[in-house]
Amino acid sequence: MKKIVLIPDSFKGTMSSSHVCAIMARAIKGHYPDVKVRSIPVADGGEGSVDAFLSAVGGKKIPVSVTGPYGEPMQSFYGILSDGTAVIEMASCAGLPLVEGNMNPLLTTTFGVGQLIKAAVEHGCKKVILGLGGSCTNDGGTGAAAALGVRFEKSSGKAFIPTGGTLHEISRIDASSLARKLAGIQIVVMCDVDNPLCGPTGAARVFGPQKGADAEAVPLLDQGLLHLSQVIKRDLGKDILNLRGSGAAGGMGGGMVSFLNAKLMMGIDVVLSVVNFDRIAADADLVITGEGKMDEQSLHGKVVIGVARRTKALGVPLVAVVGDMADNLEAAYDLGVDAIFSTNTKAEDFSRSRVHSEEDLFLTMDNIIRLIHRLMA
Repeated sequence: MKKIVLIPDSFKGTMSSSHVCAIMARAIKGHYPDVKVRSIPVADGGEGSVDAFLSAVGGKKIPVSVTGPYGEPMQSFYGILSDGTAVIEMASCAGLPLVEGNMNPLLTTTFGVGQLIKAAVEHGCKKVILGLGGSCTNDGGTGAAAALGVRFEKSSGKAFIPTGGTLHEISRIDASSLARKLAGIQIVVMCDVDNPLCGPTGAARVFGPQKGADAEAVPLLDQGLLHLSQVIKRDLGKDILNLRGSGAAGGMGGGMVSFLNAKLMMGIDVVLSVVNFDRIAADADLVITGEGKMDEQSLHGKVVIGVARRTKALGVPLVAVVGDMADNLEAAYDLGVDAIFSTNTKAEDFSRSRVHSEEDLFLTMDNIIRLIHRLMA
């Protein structure tokens, strides 16, 4: 055993991906002290994404003064990778932790996200990666677009910055100045949900309650996004109503496609491309991935399966170490996962198992590496 690549997601509610990598590496080194361990922390586009990218490929974090979820001034940041690519996590200025105890998606804005994009472009970045995880907004990305120069008008002709609760007031959209500002800029959006903009599986009805929307607010938000899509189709010529992923982050996915001509991609595919995973893993003896819970949703392109597709093509064995696992995961083996191990050996509820999650992860990894070491002796 000469080289092992670690590329786990975070174990939500317990450990960051960087922490998971450190524990895995410690267990491996206990049996293979001379093995080369390459750690690639993964984030899903939410909080911690910038740090994960910087840790994986190098770069620096740039502080920026922006507008917060309720229009308040705040300090945020973006990352610049070693190749000049900017990485932005919308959670840094429009995330749920920023409105804890005061959630209201009718009023929150993504304006600060647009300010971060503007700052990165003005810095000279020609490619921007935007992570949509953990948002507290439902404005369809109109706030971010307004910060970049898109003009939203009411029926009176007066310009305004829409929020989730005022999307229905948009009478006209003028994005003519934005095309010039973003000429030659590539914008990639990390989007790990395929929800459409509106309807039973749309942004407001599925994610609105998590952001504080009550039974009265949800239909208002849904109708606002429907109205926004209609005006976008008329004024910008883009149909995002049923676009897969347009409902991500309160309609931010659809908004970024409409206003910024962004490309929506699964987060893990973005990560694997940026870190040159195929080159790194090509000569590995083993790749180990993982996530907090592996279930049916994991089979639709989350971290474990995204990595599995690459390792299968490379002919490199892949082991998944997860906090917990659902039934009926046989399809994972066909997709490239060679083995799945759960760290929850006591079959405890998460409220109890999370207390000793670090110890459980280490013991599980130690057992796996012990077996491999014995078989290869």
